[in-house]
Amino acid sequence: MKSVTAPTARLARHAALAGSLALLPLTVACGGIGDDEASPDGRKSKSPAISAQQAQVVAPAKVEVIAGLTGCEVKIRVDADELREGICHTKDGDYLITTFPEEKYQQTWLDSISPYQGTYLVGTRWVVSAQPKMLNRFRTKLGGDVVHVTGTGPTAAPSAS
Repeated sequence: MKSVTAPTARLARHAALAGSLALLPLTVACGGIGDDEASPDGRKSKSPAISAQQAQVVAPAKVEVIAGLTGCEVKIRVDADELREGICHTKDGDYLITTFPEEKYQQTWLDSISPYQGTYLVGTRWVVSAQPKMLNRFRTKLGGDVVHVTGTGPTAAPSAS
Protein backbone atom coordinates (compact mmCIF):
# COMPACT_ATOMS: atom_id res chain seq x y z
CA MET A 1 0.00 0.00 0.00
CA LYS A 2 1.31 3.45 -0.99
CA SER A 3 1.89 6.07 1.68
CA VAL A 4 -0.24 9.22 1.42
CA THR A 5 2.36 11.36 3.17
CA ALA A 6 5.11 10.83 0.55
CA PRO A 7 3.44 12.93 -2.21
CA THR A 8 2.40 15.53 0.38
CA ALA A 9 5.92 15.79 1.78
CA ARG A 10 7.35 16.04 -1.74
CA LEU A 11 4.87 18.80 -2.59
CA ALA A 12 5.82 20.69 0.58
CA ARG A 13 9.54 20.40 -0.28
CA HIS A 14 8.91 21.70 -3.81
CA ALA A 15 6.85 24.60 -2.45
CA ALA A 16 9.59 25.50 0.06
CA LEU A 17 12.25 25.37 -2.69
CA ALA A 18 10.16 27.54 -5.02
CA GLY A 19 9.54 30.05 -2.23
CA SER A 20 13.22 30.34 -1.33
CA LEU A 21 14.21 30.72 -5.00
CA ALA A 22 11.62 33.48 -5.38
CA LEU A 23 13.14 35.36 -2.43
CA LEU A 24 16.76 34.97 -3.60
CA PRO A 25 16.73 38.01 -5.95
CA LEU A 26 15.30 40.18 -3.19
CA THR A 27 17.95 39.03 -0.75
CA VAL A 28 20.79 39.71 -3.20
CA ALA A 29 19.36 43.05 -4.34
CA CYS A 30 18.94 44.30 -0.78
CA GLY A 31 22.45 43.35 0.33
CA GLY A 32 25.49 45.57 0.10
CA ILE A 33 26.40 49.08 1.08
CA GLY A 34 23.54 51.49 1.67
CA ASP A 35 23.48 55.27 1.25
CA ASP A 36 24.73 55.90 4.77
CA GLU A 37 27.36 53.17 5.00
CA ALA A 38 31.03 53.55 4.22
CA SER A 39 32.91 51.22 1.90
CA PRO A 40 35.97 49.33 3.20
CA ASP A 41 38.27 52.17 2.05
CA GLY A 42 36.27 54.69 4.11
CA ARG A 43 34.44 56.41 1.24
CA LYS A 44 30.67 56.78 1.26
CA SER A 45 28.94 54.91 -1.53
CA LYS A 46 25.51 55.29 -3.07
CA SER A 47 25.81 52.31 -5.40
CA PRO A 48 25.14 48.75 -4.22
CA ALA A 49 28.25 46.73 -3.44
CA ILE A 50 27.58 43.48 -5.28
CA SER A 51 29.66 41.38 -7.59
CA ALA A 52 29.02 40.54 -11.24
CA GLN A 53 28.17 36.99 -10.15
CA GLN A 54 25.48 38.33 -7.82
CA ALA A 55 24.18 40.64 -10.56
CA GLN A 56 23.72 37.63 -12.83
CA VAL A 57 21.66 35.89 -10.12
CA VAL A 58 19.22 38.79 -10.23
CA ALA A 59 19.21 38.79 -14.04
CA PRO A 60 18.03 40.74 -15.70
CA ALA A 61 20.07 43.18 -13.67
CA LYS A 62 18.68 46.62 -13.01
CA VAL A 63 20.20 49.60 -14.79
CA GLU A 64 21.21 50.99 -11.40
CA VAL A 65 23.01 47.77 -10.42
CA ILE A 66 25.02 47.66 -13.64
CA ALA A 67 25.83 51.37 -13.27
CA GLY A 68 27.08 50.73 -9.74
CA LEU A 69 29.32 47.93 -10.97
CA THR A 70 30.77 50.21 -13.65
CA GLY A 71 31.29 53.09 -11.24
CA CYS A 72 28.73 55.71 -12.22
CA GLU A 73 25.54 57.28 -10.97
CA VAL A 74 23.09 56.68 -13.78
CA LYS A 75 20.38 59.01 -15.04
CA ILE A 76 17.36 57.05 -16.33
CA ARG A 77 16.25 58.39 -19.69
CA VAL A 78 13.80 55.67 -20.82
CA ASP A 79 11.50 53.75 -18.47
CA ALA A 80 9.14 51.73 -20.68
CA ASP A 81 7.52 48.30 -20.52
CA GLU A 82 9.93 46.96 -23.17
CA LEU A 83 13.18 48.39 -21.79
CA ARG A 84 14.86 50.70 -19.29
CA GLU A 85 17.78 52.82 -20.39
CA GLY A 86 20.13 54.99 -18.41
CA ILE A 87 23.03 57.21 -19.35
CA CYS A 88 26.30 57.50 -17.49
CA HIS A 89 28.55 60.55 -17.78
CA THR A 90 32.11 59.84 -16.58
CA LYS A 91 35.54 61.40 -17.11
CA ASP A 92 36.43 58.40 -19.30
CA GLY A 93 33.41 58.87 -21.53
CA ASP A 94 29.65 58.53 -21.72
CA TYR A 95 27.80 55.25 -22.12
CA LEU A 96 24.31 53.77 -22.15
CA ILE A 97 22.99 50.88 -20.09
CA THR A 98 19.83 49.19 -21.38
CA THR A 99 17.93 46.39 -19.64
CA PHE A 100 15.03 44.30 -20.90
CA PRO A 101 12.27 42.48 -18.99
CA GLU A 102 12.24 39.61 -21.52
CA GLU A 103 14.70 38.09 -23.97
CA LYS A 104 12.41 38.86 -26.93
CA TYR A 105 12.69 42.62 -26.27
CA GLN A 106 16.47 42.42 -26.17
CA GLN A 107 16.50 40.49 -29.45
CA THR A 108 14.23 43.08 -31.09
CA TRP A 109 16.55 45.86 -29.87
CA LEU A 110 19.62 44.04 -31.19
CA ASP A 111 17.88 43.49 -34.55
CA SER A 112 17.00 47.19 -34.74
CA ILE A 113 20.65 48.30 -34.35
CA SER A 114 21.87 46.09 -37.21
CA PRO A 115 21.89 48.99 -39.75
CA TYR A 116 24.39 50.87 -37.58
CA GLN A 117 28.04 50.22 -36.82
CA GLY A 118 29.03 49.85 -33.21
CA THR A 119 30.40 47.69 -30.45
CA TYR A 120 28.26 46.58 -27.53
CA LEU A 121 28.64 44.53 -24.36
CA VAL A 122 25.71 42.10 -24.35
CA GLY A 123 24.64 40.10 -21.31
CA THR A 124 21.54 38.36 -20.02
CA ARG A 125 18.78 40.85 -20.91
CA TRP A 126 21.11 43.87 -20.76
CA VAL A 127 23.35 45.81 -23.16
CA VAL A 128 26.03 48.43 -22.51
CA SER A 129 26.81 50.81 -25.38
CA ALA A 130 30.25 52.46 -25.03
CA GLN A 131 33.65 52.88 -26.60
CA PRO A 132 35.37 49.49 -27.13
CA LYS A 133 38.14 50.26 -24.59
CA MET A 134 35.47 50.87 -21.92
CA LEU A 135 33.55 47.74 -22.89
CA ASN A 136 36.62 45.55 -22.41
CA ARG A 137 37.08 46.98 -18.91
CA PHE A 138 33.37 46.55 -18.09
CA ARG A 139 33.42 42.95 -19.34
CA THR A 140 35.73 41.95 -16.49
CA LYS A 141 33.20 43.39 -14.00
CA LEU A 142 29.91 42.46 -15.68
CA GLY A 143 30.57 39.43 -17.85
CA GLY A 144 28.71 39.28 -21.15
CA ASP A 145 30.07 39.25 -24.69
CA VAL A 146 31.53 42.09 -26.75
CA VAL A 147 29.53 42.20 -29.99
CA HIS A 148 30.66 44.11 -33.10
CA VAL A 149 27.89 45.30 -35.42
CA THR A 150 29.20 46.04 -38.90
CA GLY A 151 26.10 47.71 -40.29
CA THR A 152 23.81 46.37 -42.98
CA GLY A 153 21.97 49.54 -43.96
CA PRO A 154 22.02 51.38 -47.29
CA THR A 155 25.33 52.82 -48.50
CA ALA A 156 26.00 56.44 -49.47
CA ALA A 157 27.36 55.40 -52.88
CA PRO A 158 25.04 55.72 -55.88
CA SER A 159 23.76 52.51 -57.40
CA ALA A 160 24.83 51.36 -60.85
CA SER A 161 21.51 51.36 -62.70
